[in-house]
Amino acid sequence: MSVKIRKSLVASALFGAAAIASSNVMADPLNDIQKVGQQTQTAAKKSQDKIDGIYGQTIEMVAEYRGIVDETELLKVYNDHVARLVADQNANIESLERQIATVDKTKQDVVPLMYRMIDTLEQFIKADVPFDTEKRLERIERLRETLTNAKVTTSEKYRQVLEAYSIETNYGSAMVASQGSLEINGKNINVDFARLGRIAFVAQSFDQKQAWVWNTSSKQWDQLGEEYLKPIKDMIRIARGQAAPELVKLPIFGAE
Repeated sequence: MSVKIRKSLVASALFGAAAIASSNVMADPLNDIQKVGQQTQTAAKKSQDKIDGIYGQTIEMVAEYRGIVDETELLKVYNDHVARLVADQNANIESLERQIATVDKTKQDVVPLMYRMIDTLEQFIKADVPFDTEKRLERIERLRETLTNAKVTTSEKYRQVLEAYSIETNYGSAMVASQGSLEINGKNINVDFARLGRIAFVAQSFDQKQAWVWNTSSKQWDQLGEEYLKPIKDMIRIARGQAAPELVKLPIFGAE
C-alpha cells in the first residue's frame, strides 16, 4: 500500500512538473507575441511620428516655396520697374548733358548780345523825348555794373536787361505829370510837365501864361500860342488825377 502511494506521489509530481513545464512553454510564445505587438505598435507610432514630422516639414517647405515664388515674382516686377527708371534717368542725363553743352554755347552768345542791347538802349534814351533822362541813364549804368558782377548769374543779368526794355516800353503808353524847370532864352522857368507816352511832351509855366512843346525833330522846346494854354492845363490835371479823362487839343509832330 505504501508502495502504491509513493508511486502515485511520484506520478503526481512528474505530472505536475510536466504541467508546469508545459505552461512555461505556452507562456513564452504569448509573451513573445505581446512583445512583438508592443514593439510593432511602438515602431508604428515612431513611423507615424516621423510621417507627421515629414508632412509638417513638407507643408512648411511648400509654404516657404510659395513665399519664395511670390517674392521672386514681386522682385521681378520691382527689378523691371527699377530698370525702366534707370533707363529713363540715363535718358534724362544724356538730355541734360546736351542741354548743358547748349547752355555753354548760349552763354557765349548771350553775353555779347546783352552788351549790344544795353548800348542800343542807351542810344535810344539819349535820342528819345527828354523825360526822366538822368534816372533812365542811371539804370543803364547799373546794368553795365551787373554784367561785370561774377556773383550774378547770366540768366539774372539777362532778366534785368529785359526788364529795362520793358520799363522803356511802358513809358510809351503812360500819361504822367511832374514839375521842374526849363531854360528859355538863358532864363530858368519853373514849369509843370505833362507827357502822353511819346506822342506829346509839353510844359506850362506855374502862372499858366506860357506853354511849350518838345520838338522831336529840332530837339528843343518850342513855345506854343495861347490857344494851347487851357488844353495843356487840362492835360496836366488829367495826368495828376485831378480831372476825368477827356479829349484835349495837343500839339503833335508827325513822323518824318
